[in-house]
Amino acid sequence: MRFLTAGESHGAGLTIILDGVPAGLTLTADAINADLHRRQLGYGRGGRMHIERDAVKFTAGVRFGKTTGAPVCMFIENRDAKNWLEIMDPQGPSPENALEIEKAFIRPRPGHADLAGYYKYRPQDLRDVLERASARETAARVAAGAVAKAILSAAGATVFSHVLELGGVRVPAASLAALDYAHPQALIERIEGNDLRAAADDDVLASMRKAVDDARMAGTTLGGEVEVLALNVPPGLGSYTQWDRKLDGQLAQAVMSIHAVKAVALGDGVLGAQLPGHAFHDAIERSESDALQTIRRPSNRAGGLEGGVTNGMPVVVRAIMKPIATLRTPLTSVNLSTAQEESAHFERSDVTAVAACGVVCEAMVAWTLANALLAKFGEDTITELQQNLGAYQSGLPLPTRV
Repeated sequence: MRFLTAGESHGAGLTIILDGVPAGLTLTADAINADLHRRQLGYGRGGRMHIERDAVKFTAGVRFGKTTGAPVCMFIENRDAKNWLEIMDPQGPSPENALEIEKAFIRPRPGHADLAGYYKYRPQDLRDVLERASARETAARVAAGAVAKAILSAAGATVFSHVLELGGVRVPAASLAALDYAHPQALIERIEGNDLRAAADDDVLASMRKAVDDARMAGTTLGGEVEVLALNVPPGLGSYTQWDRKLDGQLAQAVMSIHAVKAVALGDGVLGAQLPGHAFHDAIERSESDALQTIRRPSNRAGGLEGGVTNGMPVVVRAIMKPIATLRTPLTSVNLSTAQEESAHFERSDVTAVAACGVVCEAMVAWTLANALLAKFGEDTITELQQNLGAYQSGLPLPTRV
């Protein structure tokens, strides 16, 4: 599968075209809209989240609630576009008159794509960069990811995320160790039951909210860390035969491409710099359960992949999101018209979007895993996929997490 997105932050909306989606997949707007709604939530979000009511409209590839095998096309309207008609007019005049020049955005924001985009395309107005480089584009990714999650669900897999750290406040290791992957629905309800999407107690959640409030008062922003988990992913997805077929590399690239994500790890990968081999690697043990011989892995520091291939354990991807680069108290910049130092441009922004980042990371992980699933078990129809997967699993000693 592949997907393309088009649209600007304050344009008419976002278009998503998905090619290669199997036929026969049950797909409803409600399921996609639920994820779009989750992307808009989270303590510390800005004013735009009160304007937009993201909802998807199918314009191709879905009939009577099921995919047809043709390209799927979806559209998400930008409700805020009506307030930007003059600035975003596709047929408007060139910025020659004084009014247009006055409105031009020419003070790049440190940490954004503004200056790099200027070097790349040399626009007279950096809004040409801002509008497409904006994280508004992640709504389109979430819509595509919801389709991928439906494919994974048809194969028995579940993908979800949670916040590990926000603004220096971390969920305690003891809370993380107590997470019950055997009952994912209860765990998901716990995570989605608070406005920080963290599996933490009330005291930790209160500390996170205070960090957000303090940052808002200081005119600054906060980053954090999120974790995506994919449960019941079949072993054997991906490949070790070529560098670009390694599934861990594909996952890292997909998540690293998300706005403001600056680091990605698979499982406990960062501990590889600290621990000796016998303390880091996951032992392979034999287990007997209900007369069915299984493979037991007492730990999962590898994050569910070894050699670029899934090993049957939960796939674990962690991402670091930097603080949002649009600051209410701006950093120093340079006016590209006068070459004089000035404060950077400010545009409406969030204090933090770490909770939303987890939803976007889910989408990109799900898309990557669904592609690997289809590559191994068939990509034409969901029925073919399920039949081939069932036959494959019946001949394996199934991994189990104890």
